[in-house]
Amino acid sequence: MENMELQTLGRTACSGRACRARLSVPAVVLAVLVVLPSAPDACGAEIDFNRDIRPILSEHCYACHGPDSNKRKAELRLDVKESAFGEAESGEVAVVPGDPDHSELVRRITAMDPDDLMPPPKELKQLKPEQVELLTRWVKQGAPWTGHWAFEKIGPVEVPAGAKNPIDAFVGARLAKAGLTPAPEEEAARLLRRVSLDLTGLPPGMAEVDAFIEASAHDRDAALSVAVDRLLASPHFGERLAVPWLDLARYGDTSGYHNDSLRDMWLWREWVINAFNANMPFDRFTIEQLAGDLLPDATIDQKIASGFHRNVMTSDEGGLIDQEDLNLYVVDRVATTGVTWLGMTVACAQCHDHK
Repeated sequence: MENMELQTLGRTACSGRACRARLSVPAVVLAVLVVLPSAPDACGAEIDFNRDIRPILSEHCYACHGPDSNKRKAELRLDVKESAFGEAESGEVAVVPGDPDHSELVRRITAMDPDDLMPPPKELKQLKPEQVELLTRWVKQGAPWTGHWAFEKIGPVEVPAGAKNPIDAFVGARLAKAGLTPAPEEEAARLLRRVSLDLTGLPPGMAEVDAFIEASAHDRDAALSVAVDRLLASPHFGERLAVPWLDLARYGDTSGYHNDSLRDMWLWREWVINAFNANMPFDRFTIEQLAGDLLPDATIDQKIASGFHRNVMTSDEGGLIDQEDLNLYVVDRVATTGVTWLGMTVACAQCHDHK
């Protein structure tokens, strides 16, 4: 498994060795900049399946053509590409990419005969005219289909030109699309404060500010590179990155259902901080937290790492039912793992095996 590494710190004036620092950190704990595409317009802008199409299908179609086999009609699933693009029981194809005239989906949502119209007229959730137009245009554009973002492989993207680093390039392109202009470059003292707070959670000292202002007057890029290197070498860097991870693991929660007693988990907290400061690869970071105690000849540190799942609430009540509480613990741990590593809940799977 390859490391998940942050290649760019993403500050406007950042350059040099510091901005090529490799931080093998989980994506969920990074401050990720998401550049959202603009909504499709009536002039034929490119349609995004997950943003524009999947919500319509989910809201209006999945009740009868979704994952629930007990309610499914005509054995057609519009939540699965192979079914949506394949031949149905009737011999028709719901979605023929690039050909709305031969797509049964388009025919049904535009039908004038109430016996053919989908959703059926008796259903409360009827499609709006703009949704019908959007679905038709999606098919015409080739019906591009993408899976849930949490399961899609991360691949290379084309970086817009005209900026010192990729993050600024994406931000600049999006601003230009919206008719906006970037803010002016920040003055030295405020820039150092922002970088310090981002990387360590702490403001810079006065001596550090004075030195940075003086160095910036000669070569701002070099001065920022030196400052970032210093901040990355600080033990406070690991503390700063550890905070979101500790929150996801519910480190700050109290221990039980029936009392708010303290639990001692600081050894695991220190392990997380040290892992960030040591630039631990993400695959090892994951394995040791989920199963460090099960590794062959596990070290004390690896056993401590598996304390991730000791953050779950427990009960010390004398009258508890063992099997009931054991189930609660397992459900809690599985849900926390899903949220932390997949960025999604798995709570549906507690009752629905088709998830």
